[in-house]
Amino acid sequence: MGAQVVSLAVSFLLNLVVPKFIDEYQYAYWQIFLLYVNYVGVLHFGLLDGIVLRYAQYDYDQLDKPLLRSQFYSLFISNCLFASASVAIALILNAEITSEIVALVGLGIITKNVFTYTSYTFQITNRIGNYAILVIAQRLIYGVVAGVLILLGIDNFVWYCLADLLGDIAGIGIGLICNKDLYMGKSVSIRTALREMKRNLSSGIKLMVATWSSIMLVGLAKMIIQWRWDELVFGKISFAFSVSNLFLTFVAAISIVLFPSMKRMDPAELPKLYTGIRRASSPVLFGMLLFYFPGCWILEMWLPAYAPSLKYLGILLPMIVFSSQVSLLTDNYLKAYRKEKNMLFINLASIAFATAFFILSAYVFESVELLLVGVVVAIMLRSMASEWVVSKVIKIKLYGTFIKDFVMVAAFWVFVNYLSLWTACVCYALSFLIYVLCNQKLFKKLALNKN
Repeated sequence: MGAQVVSLAVSFLLNLVVPKFIDEYQYAYWQIFLLYVNYVGVLHFGLLDGIVLRYAQYDYDQLDKPLLRSQFYSLFISNCLFASASVAIALILNAEITSEIVALVGLGIITKNVFTYTSYTFQITNRIGNYAILVIAQRLIYGVVAGVLILLGIDNFVWYCLADLLGDIAGIGIGLICNKDLYMGKSVSIRTALREMKRNLSSGIKLMVATWSSIMLVGLAKMIIQWRWDELVFGKISFAFSVSNLFLTFVAAISIVLFPSMKRMDPAELPKLYTGIRRASSPVLFGMLLFYFPGCWILEMWLPAYAPSLKYLGILLPMIVFSSQVSLLTDNYLKAYRKEKNMLFINLASIAFATAFFILSAYVFESVELLLVGVVVAIMLRSMASEWVVSKVIKIKLYGTFIKDFVMVAAFWVFVNYLSLWTACVCYALSFLIYVLCNQKLFKKLALNKN
């Protein structure tokens, strides 16, 4: 949680302070870089996910270090090849901005994937303290460098992209210190390394596709917006997405801790844990939506140039409810029960629905607002489908919960889009109070279980 406080502070700087001091076009170019560099993780092709699935129950001292070193070498060499190809493409492009973005993304192929390897090795061995240090180092370097750039009056997006990559390098340095045995030393034979890589790829490819198809719900929407509308529209919508992501910071922290802990738990305890977390998280997540109203008032004064983003934020914000449930619960449970095929099917079906919806919204109805509604609907359907699969495995019923979630989100949308800011705030607060009163028996039962 301490690491996430640092992460939240840096995210606040990057998402709410930097836009105040740099040109809107430079901000948009920076967001385009972030959009594409966030997807270079697919270039490990499931290798790292396979390591997570196969080694999450082991402590650090129990790991086969030479075998894992061989997987790191395979990852690093392949990423260097992809990065070289990306830089070569950048050199032959005529458009200066595009060339710079492609080259920077190429460098990110190496730093992002090696950083992910480092963070996964801490997570799977349940060394959350080391993971926290890693996150703090990465985010602090990124934030401090970005802060210095602001003080120096530098608004060229390239420098902010380099600050991101420098943060990754700092995190990798922490990994080299704490995880030296997983980077340096003798490896196994090439034949053994290839055999191990095949096992990891076989185990991890389904999970990777499932995970990345899930992330692509948002990424695909942003890509279509970038392709269909101009840089300023993309920049303002990216700002709305960035503010939404601030709400997910702490949920991500809990999720990271939860999965390796679940792998070590008695399977008989998992259904009870699911029910407890589900009952506790829903009111917290719907309560978080109340912060939208004072947040809008503050942001409109602080960043008047991004006032249109607040309208988009009102459409997008309910996605934090469903994204949090997937990140915190359903994905962890599906991985714990080795239901990667179900994850893959659900996420691919969601992508198919979302793709059709986004294309119609952008190129037929030409409505960016409708496209953003599609983002939330697709995430909601994915969340409900995932929970339905989990409920069948652990034998619980969630139909009433689905209906309540949908009603709360629909109420939020109606109030935000058809009422003035503070009238909408009062109406949603009353709706939330009714929601809490309707669920008070469940909350009392949860409190008694804790006692």
